Amino acid sequence: MGEDSNDTGVNGTGQDEARSIAQIRKGRNRVLGLALAAFVVLVFFISIAKMS
Repeated sequence: MGEDSNDTGVNGTGQDEARSIAQIRKGRNRVLGLALAAFVVLVFFISIAKMS
């Protein structure tokens, strides 16, 4: 019984880690997306300023 409860604990921890990894990846993707969008906007405004 002790081994079963330890196995369940490890599996539960693995699932928790998988969820946290997914959350970390999702947050990182959002930050990278926002940074890319900010870069595109910056390049757009610089190109508009050079035309003037």
